[in-house]
Amino acid sequence: MPLSANLRGALFMVISMAGFTLNDALSKVLLGSMGNGQLMLVRGIFATSAVLVLAWYSGALAHPRQLLNPMVALRSVCELLSTMTYLAALSHMPLANVSALMQALPLAITVGAALFLGEMVGWRRWLGICIGFTGVMIVVRPGYDGFNVYSLLMIACVSVCAVRDLSTRYIPTDTPSVLVSTLTSTIVTIGGGLLIPFTGGWQPMTAGDIGITAAAAGLLLIGYQFIIMSTRVGDVSYIAPFRYTALLWAVLLGYLLFGDVPDTAMIIGAAIIVGSGLYTIYRERRAGRTQPVADTTTPGMGVDGL
Repeated sequence: MPLSANLRGALFMVISMAGFTLNDALSKVLLGSMGNGQLMLVRGIFATSAVLVLAWYSGALAHPRQLLNPMVALRSVCELLSTMTYLAALSHMPLANVSALMQALPLAITVGAALFLGEMVGWRRWLGICIGFTGVMIVVRPGYDGFNVYSLLMIACVSVCAVRDLSTRYIPTDTPSVLVSTLTSTIVTIGGGLLIPFTGGWQPMTAGDIGITAAAAGLLLIGYQFIIMSTRVGDVSYIAPFRYTALLWAVLLGYLLFGDVPDTAMIIGAAIIVGSGLYTIYRERRAGRTQPVADTTTPGMGVDGL
């Protein structure tokens, strides 16, 4: 019996979240033997090569002047900053905690859209957003022994990602996404190379390290492809909640690969963040406004690493 469009969209979203989270897990493994800059450079070389092939095949490289738009530059710079802060936090925090804080991104985008784009947000959604950020504070735990200064980097990462995604809305629709990804990938790769002297220098890489790095880059592309497929075949309001399966993948991989067991505060905070996100999606669906949710479920929903 064939799956309905919505069920296929939900399945594609789950696969996409698995791809993104597996990339994070492999990146965390690599960060044990190399610095952030080196990882950004080597992974970026693999990712940029693949994106360049896609851009060439689709004919997107025929119009490079489209990249001169200031919003394209802003998006690329934000991606570089988000990748830097994300990897720095990932190297010192449990995978599940990093994933939990990243789930606050849709809430941050909704706030940004209300404050800077003039989108209407009712009091119920504002209440849900406030509750969601309460969950963030529970995960971060400022002022307690469980507080990790790298949690602040994750909050900065979420903020920069929100700016990135909001700026994406101002990029002309005739600018191919793969062309934007090519520039983004190139800038992040070059930025990684420049950071190497400040993040531990160049470390020798084994064949296994190179293979894991290539696999991480490949998983990013899988995540991209399946999230695009999910938003094209299913209703956004139906498939959007399945983005939170990233947290389940993060908990499972964190336990299997690093022996991390989420503590009570992290579980409670994550549940509040996810609950508030789901409520925001519900309110947008009731109000008939699907665009904000659509924006948070595009490939720009998290740190691309490209």
